[in-house]
Amino acid sequence: MNRQFDNLRLGSIELFCLTAQHQGFTAAAKATGLTAAAVSRSVARLEERLGVRLLMRTTRQVRLTEVGQRYYDQCRQALTQLSEAEREASGQQLKPAGLVRMSLPTSYGHHRVLPLLPSFSKKYPDIEIELQLSNRNVDFTEEGFDLAIRGRTPPDSSLVARKLEDAALIVVAAPAYLKRHRAPVTPDELERHECVQFVLPSSGQVVPWLLVHEGQTMEWPTQGKLRCADDILGQVTLARAGAGLVQTYRFLVEEDLRNGQLVEVLAGHAGASRPFSLIYPGNRHMPLRVRVLIDYLVRALGH
Repeated sequence: MNRQFDNLRLGSIELFCLTAQHQGFTAAAKATGLTAAAVSRSVARLEERLGVRLLMRTTRQVRLTEVGQRYYDQCRQALTQLSEAEREASGQQLKPAGLVRMSLPTSYGHHRVLPLLPSFSKKYPDIEIELQLSNRNVDFTEEGFDLAIRGRTPPDSSLVARKLEDAALIVVAAPAYLKRHRAPVTPDELERHECVQFVLPSSGQVVPWLLVHEGQTMEWPTQGKLRCADDILGQVTLARAGAGLVQTYRFLVEEDLRNGQLVEVLAGHAGASRPFSLIYPGNRHMPLRVRVLIDYLVRALGH
């Protein structure tokens, strides 16, 4: 293999990443013991070689361009992997440390994952975790994520999916709604009810309800004037307000069921579930800090 990077080129990339991280040449210079002018010249040489503008410079601040942001995300990931490889090879990576970036669905993140992280941090105090709570599928390479949790496995063969759990689905409604409308006993009766819909962000399609009927889990079409896109918790809020029936995850409404704010209906047709899985690239060196977080979550949530 021919040599692609000399020391000067690698140094320029590292100084560019430090400048982006600290949002300025002066701060990057202090972190490296160089002068601000030397850091600025190094980044300028990198931009000249690439033929693109990576940083927008003003008298007050330095910020990444759109191209610079993408380049920074990938270079930061590459430099992190190099550091991890060196520590592992030299036997220094005996204690997990460093940053893990993880993307979580809003509902699963708030109710299942976030409550577990304080004890993880106590066990591994040198690991930092940066969380993005969003229901969209992230690009691991472009956006620099290490892990994601999703309710549906992305159709990407380069990704590894480790199932955490099958989350039970139930249909609920507020007592106020059920005072106005007799609770359904069979799935066929749903056509006479207001059913709050959820729109899947990735496709824009309404998610069908999953019900167990005659011993089989079936997709059941429902109808309603109210739809929530992106945030499942919006459905639960509407249900509490008496807007109609909602199918949601049991873990989201356990407290509402205990205090009577919501009531389960169609219990005889419950039993359906949807899986939640940990997703991560399978073609990438996995740092110890990521591996211990995966193992921790699988132990805590896996069934």
